[in-house]
Amino acid sequence: MEIGLVGLGKMGNNMRARLKKGGIDVVGYDTNPAVSDVADYAALAAALPTPRVVWVMVPAGKITDSVIDALADVLEPGDTIVDGGNTKFTDDEVHGKQLDAKGIGFMDVGVSGGVWGLENGYGLMVGGSDEQVQHLMPVFDALRPEGPREEGFVHAGPVGAGHYTKMVHNGIEYAIMQAYAEGYELLAASDRGIDVPGTFKAWQRGTVVRSWLLELMVKALDADPAFEDIDGYVDDSGEGRWTLEEAIDHAVPMPAISASIFARFVSRQEQSPAMKAVAALRNQFGGHAVKAAEVESAQQQHPTKR
Repeated sequence: MEIGLVGLGKMGNNMRARLKKGGIDVVGYDTNPAVSDVADYAALAAALPTPRVVWVMVPAGKITDSVIDALADVLEPGDTIVDGGNTKFTDDEVHGKQLDAKGIGFMDVGVSGGVWGLENGYGLMVGGSDEQVQHLMPVFDALRPEGPREEGFVHAGPVGAGHYTKMVHNGIEYAIMQAYAEGYELLAASDRGIDVPGTFKAWQRGTVVRSWLLELMVKALDADPAFEDIDGYVDDSGEGRWTLEEAIDHAVPMPAISASIFARFVSRQEQSPAMKAVAALRNQFGGHAVKAAEVESAQQQHPTKR
């Protein structure tokens, strides 16, 4: 099977490599000619066998909109566009109707795995028809982790369902990271001489709080035990806010997830050990940018650390 892939950044380039390793031929396009296989969208369409499948892996919002518009002009009825970014589910409905008018299929796929997906595989949450899912199953099987399909892949429902489930997934992720971060801060604040990195490391086996995020917390602590080289500023990329909006609309209580998002706002006001831990975790699993700590500023706020 052969597909097109638009967007060859951190995630897209790793996905291209994993697809090729899984026996899927990939024609990639990126605005950076150094990593692109073709010169433009028309060349991408010309290079693919029909019916074409083009997977879009670019930032959500206007960039995704522009890519889908450009592809709609060069693809033909019977072709399919897959949006694998973090698009808001309501935009999927718009894209689906836009492409349906031209006879072009549309699917949305929530993708989890970050920069580690090349090695470990990607968790996939798919929105689309049964026929579309079956047609693209070789692609999904190449991307997902090894093991039972149902433990790394779900056909969540119709168009929009993939990104909706990924949105909730990310909301849960916010709360888990915040819990680890708050535990870290309390352990670090204790006057009992606790080995904080060793404690987190010991939680990886046998405990009820073990998880992949905990493993990444251990990696971050190994690299910087006191998070002295990282600033406590933590961004939020949209999915958490959308999750809360949906919770309010459906009267679903989400005290843990809402608190974790509000805690990120605290990180933008002052240095916070817990927020440094969250920033470090985001960098570990997703390669999200972090800000280097400003030593002078930190020492002014925490004179005992001189």
